[in-house]
Amino acid sequence: MPNWLGLCSIENPGATGTFAEKTMEIRIGFDMTFQTAARLPMNFLLYVHPSREADLHEPDEVHVETGDGKPVDIQIVGDCFGNKMGRVVSPGGPLRFWSSNVIHDSGLPDEVPMTPEEGHQAPVDQLPADVLQYLLASRYCEVELLQDTAWQLFGHLAPGWERAKLVVDWVHQHITFGYQFARNTKTALEVFHERQGVCRDFQHLCVALHRALNLPARYVTGYLGDIGVPINPAPMDFSAWHEVYLGGRWWAMDGRHHQPRIGRILMATGRDAVDVALTTQFGSGSLEKFSVVTEEVTGDEASAPHLIESRGQEAFVGSR
Repeated sequence: MPNWLGLCSIENPGATGTFAEKTMEIRIGFDMTFQTAARLPMNFLLYVHPSREADLHEPDEVHVETGDGKPVDIQIVGDCFGNKMGRVVSPGGPLRFWSSNVIHDSGLPDEVPMTPEEGHQAPVDQLPADVLQYLLASRYCEVELLQDTAWQLFGHLAPGWERAKLVVDWVHQHITFGYQFARNTKTALEVFHERQGVCRDFQHLCVALHRALNLPARYVTGYLGDIGVPINPAPMDFSAWHEVYLGGRWWAMDGRHHQPRIGRILMATGRDAVDVALTTQFGSGSLEKFSVVTEEVTGDEASAPHLIESRGQEAFVGSR
């Protein structure tokens, strides 16, 4: 039987100890500006995921403005993955997207399965119908091309959390991170061969390998600050991770950071980065400015005015 408590790369505090007693408030927000062509339709996934809206101090609002500060009408819809999506049409010229809020968080690291039942991988024929799509190949995850490799590397292991964790361990150990390795067309198979990439590439390879082993896996974007860990010289306040479906629920996993993290704020889930791009533009336009903040706040700071901080990070922006 797997040692469930030992599979996590840092000790899981469980139901006791200082972590379990701590809750926190996290300031979140962004400020980005595009230079757009005349009448450019754009979709965006910049809202907090509906499952976290109740934790926000204020209503979740994304402001979209032209260069002279005039508001642009936003149509808010739900996409086919349950995310909250905004649709706008730029009249041309600068287009600014910004938001600022504070969200309540448990202050706990990512949960991991604590029992064999929680870490159980259901046979494919017993999976819920809406989960089956996360077994299939997608734009950046060529499941069929990595299937033989996945079974050669991990087929000797019993299905479930232990095998899922060892897939993530392998990706973390064999792929080198670097912003200079970013390429918006890079697929999981290319990451496997090139052995380098950014956080989205780590997740795409994990997702593809999990799916090849008949484990449903989906791609995730959200806020992730340096809370409870040493400050990262390459911060990633908007980040990608992935989730696997075990024991009837989804569990967060991360091929890049490779440890349970505090303060993940879910924004969107999908099959891969195509489904959860922060913005998707249907025409010509360029990103001119991008800043984001994710930081723990205390006391009166949660309601105090503030400025969005600029930090270097990788943008998840799509175009058509």
